[in-house]
Amino acid sequence: MSKGSCLCGDLAWETTAPLELASHCHCGICRKVHGATFTSYAAAPKGGLRWLRGDGGASRYESSPGFFRHFCGRCGSKVPGPPGEDGRVFLPLGSLEGDPGVRPLAHIFAGSKAPWHVWTDSLPRFDTWPPGIDAPPQPSPVRKGPADGRAGGSCLCGAVAYAVDGPLTFMRNCHCSRCRKARGAAHATNAPVELPRLHWLRGEDRLQSYKIPEARFFAQVFCVQCGSPAPRMDPSRNLAVVPAGSLDHAPDARVAEHIFADSKAPWFEITDTLTRHAEAPPSR
Repeated sequence: MSKGSCLCGDLAWETTAPLELASHCHCGICRKVHGATFTSYAAAPKGGLRWLRGDGGASRYESSPGFFRHFCGRCGSKVPGPPGEDGRVFLPLGSLEGDPGVRPLAHIFAGSKAPWHVWTDSLPRFDTWPPGIDAPPQPSPVRKGPADGRAGGSCLCGAVAYAVDGPLTFMRNCHCSRCRKARGAAHATNAPVELPRLHWLRGEDRLQSYKIPEARFFAQVFCVQCGSPAPRMDPSRNLAVVPAGSLDHAPDARVAEHIFADSKAPWFEITDTLTRHAEAPPSR
């Protein structure tokens, strides 16, 4: 049995049967919705999911015709939707607590991977759905970013957009439990930039922020319409924290390090040779 919840705790669920069909998805929609480099899902078989709190209370956004993405309207965390035609429910693995006892079997929609992501594991890769899944292709949102060529991004529905002055070359993967639950992914990938470098192009009034009461810095900012994570402004540190999955244009951006690596998800393996910090980086 596995349990999961959103970041604020308003929505919670448990599985009553072993999970299956775990995979990492690299489609552009998943990157936008989760604000992550890729996301990871597994399926609960028919009748294998039980809501503990908030059943039916999630917000939703139609990411493609007839396909909805569900998120907590208070904290923006991604949550399970209703069962599909075969009765299965797909769960964001990053929202689960403990070890769910399942491991990703493949990368799917590998042809749409983020330009800053480098393959380092040996899992099979499929350009669309893996064999055995009969589903329509996932469309990928294609946006060129700010018209003047700056780095920048947007939410999935397009209501929110931003630009970043100067080069965007540094990113880090954060494996802390808060980031995993907020993004519903193996880890968050963020690009910290100096606060004056980030400019809202539209939709700042469409953003909602949720801060864990006991957290010193951590907060989740997201579009109220589609639930996509958006940059978080942190005046106390003169920083804007940009979720990499929201980027439409980020020339030369690369991941440099892992932080809070000792808190990584038990179902995810770090296979690259990037610098790892057990907790926060020394300069923080």
